[in-house]
Amino acid sequence: MAEPFKNLINAEVVRQVGHHLGRVWPAFPRARFEQLALDDLEALEFKARALHLCAALAQTLPERFAHAAEVLEASLKQVPPPRREHDPDKDLGALRTDESGVAGWALWAYGEYVARHGLAEPERALQALHAFTQRFTAEFAIRPLIVAHPELCFATLKRWVDDPSAHVRRLVSEGSRPRLPWGLRLQALVADPSPTLPLLAQLQDDPSAYVRRSVANHLNDIAKDHPHQVVAWVRTHLPDAPATREKLLRHACRSLIKQGHAETLAAWGLGTPFEGTVALQLGTDQLAIGEALPIRVVLQSQAAGPQELVLDYRVHHLKANGERAPKTFKGKRFALAAGEPWHWAKQHSFKPVTTRTLYPGPHQIDICINGQTVASAVFELQPGA
Repeated sequence: MAEPFKNLINAEVVRQVGHHLGRVWPAFPRARFEQLALDDLEALEFKARALHLCAALAQTLPERFAHAAEVLEASLKQVPPPRREHDPDKDLGALRTDESGVAGWALWAYGEYVARHGLAEPERALQALHAFTQRFTAEFAIRPLIVAHPELCFATLKRWVDDPSAHVRRLVSEGSRPRLPWGLRLQALVADPSPTLPLLAQLQDDPSAYVRRSVANHLNDIAKDHPHQVVAWVRTHLPDAPATREKLLRHACRSLIKQGHAETLAAWGLGTPFEGTVALQLGTDQLAIGEALPIRVVLQSQAAGPQELVLDYRVHHLKANGERAPKTFKGKRFALAAGEPWHWAKQHSFKPVTTRTLYPGPHQIDICINGQTVASAVFELQPGA
């Protein structure tokens, strides 16, 4: 069985943090810090552990924020000088606290401390986050600063676009995402994402895939509230785009494509309805919760020329109130030649998951091509064993 995620912040990490803080600041009350940080740590889940460690830092670091920031920075693990073309995906596993210094998930607590105690000294706080993010990430910690000091933060992010560290350049995009999971929602950017668009334009061709993925996720966030802006972005930046940018833009549009958003599909040349026949076959009309449903689709083109197609499927899950809630799942994008047949098969799992409660009763499968429903079938989901 895999190690629980929460154990990334454990008793040994607490002791290592205490050791390094005491190493760089002899007056650090290490015993008190470890007592506070270890108290009930095992009972907490992951995010709560990070916040618990932050609370212990708040009670043991120097009262003056600038001094506390110096201590935190001095305790950090040394990292090689950044190179602009370096992709940190290759060394993320090395970003962990060890005998050489603090790095990795323990720095979530460091960032939280800065976010809570550095708002009155934002320049110094941003300097600390610049150091932290090169050893973990500061995407959560920078968000309260963006809310409190937007002009200063965006001026800083504009400079960081050209930083030699890919971790810092990624923070420009990831830290300003309107709807970052686990992070403070930036409501001003949910309403109007325009302040981040010049930053994304500079980063979308970044040499690091780590940075480009963040840009794609940022644009996908914007698409949830302003799909027309993402469509306009694709129409502007897709023509003559290098392969890396095309991949980024496709990933940025993934939610809109799955939703069958007509303008997005048209921007990708997928707005034309399918010309041909569709046969949908389910492997059974009854299955139990915990089993998988075989899905088979056969297309037969009746077009005079080739067709660019994207096939997705939608499951209408039964809810507790008897209504159905549709969820779209990614299928496949492909080209179909004139008169050509095409076969696709999928095993869709109905194993229970923490993010969705499965209820017995009638469910429906839709097959969608280029955003349009072209076939449907109903089956009965029965209680599991």
